[in-house]
Amino acid sequence: MNDLPTLMQLSTSPEATGTGIVQPSGVVPGAVHAIPARGAIEVTWARHLDEVREAQRLRFEVFAAEMGARLTTPIPGHDVDLFDDYCEHLLVRDAPSQQVIGTYRVLTPAQAKRVGGTYSDTEFDLTRLRTLRPRMVELGRSCVHPDHRHGGVIMALWSALADFMVRNELDTMIGCASIPMLHNGVVSGDAAASIWQQVRKTHLAPIEYHVLPRLPLPVEHLDGSIAVDPPALIKGYLRLGARVLGAPAWDPDFNTADLPMLMRLADLHPRYRKHFLGA
Repeated sequence: MNDLPTLMQLSTSPEATGTGIVQPSGVVPGAVHAIPARGAIEVTWARHLDEVREAQRLRFEVFAAEMGARLTTPIPGHDVDLFDDYCEHLLVRDAPSQQVIGTYRVLTPAQAKRVGGTYSDTEFDLTRLRTLRPRMVELGRSCVHPDHRHGGVIMALWSALADFMVRNELDTMIGCASIPMLHNGVVSGDAAASIWQQVRKTHLAPIEYHVLPRLPLPVEHLDGSIAVDPPALIKGYLRLGARVLGAPAWDPDFNTADLPMLMRLADLHPRYRKHFLGA
């Protein structure tokens, strides 16, 4: 894109960094909630840096220790990048232990302007989304502790995100949804190519919202005919009403194929609209 720098161009000087944690971003995160689920859990927004560090430790455990991502991080045992300082961080805690067991980070339109773009801008040319940006947030770094992947945690996160969107008069969410290079026993990107061939037929966004990967996964050289289910998070997004914006990018650090996805509150499936928005 001409109007937004790539990740390599973004300034990391002290003058450039700032966050809703250190410097208020103007958004209204919402309150702490206890959410009925399998086991007692609590959903809250990080209010200080120590809580952000808890989310970053969980991310490191899931992405690096469990999934094998090669993370360049200034703090050992934590997944930290320059976008973190500009994001709101959503946490789910196990109520008895107070351990963080799930997280998302949310980059608001105002904070995206301050940092010079979104993480998704580093993987895709988002030129066609420029009219959506004033009310568009980016969701990222979603993960759940392996002992708590029963559905209740992710539903609690989504409920808090819906509340956040309504409180702040935002209507569009984007993000990169990852498919591991080794997924369900299928190796070498064939799973990602096959999932792309599936979703492009059923959940592709209108052409005016299509985006282009900066480092495309070479799907034309992969076997895209394998019957394989998408990862649970992608299936969940599609059930909600999300759309895929184009072909996947390859993320060499995480060794994943990333699908660009867009979710607008107006497109939320009626079942989930009632659950999350009460409408």
